[in-house]
Amino acid sequence: MSGKFNETGRVGQRRMGGIFYEEFLPELQGKRGIEVYREMSENDDVIGSILFTIEMLIKGCEWDTQPAGNTPADEEAADFLWQCMNDMTDTWVDTISEILSMLTYGWSAHEIVYKRRMGRKKDIRLNSKYDDGLIGWQKLPIRSQETLHQWEYDESDNLIGLTQIAPPNYRIITIPAEKLLLFRTKSRKGNPEGRSILRNAYRSWYFKKRIQEIEGIGIERDLAGLPVMTAPEDDDIWSDDPVMIKNRLEAERLVKNIRRDSMEGIVMPQGWKLELLTSGGKRNFDTNAIINRYDTRMAMTVLADFLMLGHSNTGAYSLSMDKTQMFAVAIGTYLDIISEVFNNKAVPDLIDMNGERFKGITDYPKIIHSEIENRNLGELADVIQKLSGAGFLSPDNQIEDYLRDTIKMPQRNDDEPKGGVKPEKSEIEEDNKE
Repeated sequence: MSGKFNETGRVGQRRMGGIFYEEFLPELQGKRGIEVYREMSENDDVIGSILFTIEMLIKGCEWDTQPAGNTPADEEAADFLWQCMNDMTDTWVDTISEILSMLTYGWSAHEIVYKRRMGRKKDIRLNSKYDDGLIGWQKLPIRSQETLHQWEYDESDNLIGLTQIAPPNYRIITIPAEKLLLFRTKSRKGNPEGRSILRNAYRSWYFKKRIQEIEGIGIERDLAGLPVMTAPEDDDIWSDDPVMIKNRLEAERLVKNIRRDSMEGIVMPQGWKLELLTSGGKRNFDTNAIINRYDTRMAMTVLADFLMLGHSNTGAYSLSMDKTQMFAVAIGTYLDIISEVFNNKAVPDLIDMNGERFKGITDYPKIIHSEIENRNLGELADVIQKLSGAGFLSPDNQIEDYLRDTIKMPQRNDDEPKGGVKPEKSEIEEDNKE
């Protein structure tokens, strides 16, 4: 019987110690891969706009807490969780922004730092808006991807910690897994490094970058001309004579450094001749079309090619709406991932540390988020009208609250009756008589 509870097989992770080799391209492995993804995110205009769009959409999302039941203890636990989210050294929005680095690198690790809520104090370990003495979050700081040294595992392939070498001290620090929140874009063989959303765009980015460099060099050469320097007829610049070698090296330096700008000018010795040759023809390839093709393919890898529709003469409005909705659904999945990590680890740990205070709760409260994309109000009104006409929908407080929130109207007055429908005057008089 006991053998059934023992783990026999292995996950099959391709790692040497705490370093993973799941990526088959050497240039995308480990620290080299981190640097490549950083260059892609910070140096490419299309990738930068995609990441900016995702971040702004997620930052505009509203966050809230949800009690697990209807008891006063459940409501108190949800209120306490909301307080902790908004009582940290860094704002909740800044914390989410740091977490979103997982999109670029595939993962983002954050250490949980607690504090005792003792009111306004100079000591940041105690400083809080509240003075109830409960334990809350002081901060959830990122442990940046560039500082990763290796992951720590036990013999059963269980992650037990993260070891980093971080500036300014560059000391080896191991953070136990119990103190970490690990956010990943996806899980494959338990790899803590997930998978960057830029991975499929790497090939297109690689060729685009080099074509842009060649294009820039070609344009400069077409405008400035190809410099050709001719030595005097009696000078053998290819001889072993030190003077000739010096002249040849100086001539090579001149032609390599020629630029067409306000400081242009060359001083040449007597007898030497300089010419600027032009191509005199047109390029066989339209580099602009090639670069645009790679831009579109990079955007397609994250369902963001709708961003390219406004930059061409093609693309219908309905197609743009469909692609935008697909993109919003994908972004909503990342929000679900973030909420799930908090609700599975950070929230239970936080409530358990204050266990005596929240002993009678039905279950742990949850962190929830609003939808990314605003609903089409015309379609929503049409659905409600049809459902109401068919008898499947009747007005109540919950539906009214949802509709008010969706169309950005003020919240319902709690004194209003169910469904927000006021009774007739005669009905009020009858109630008073009774």
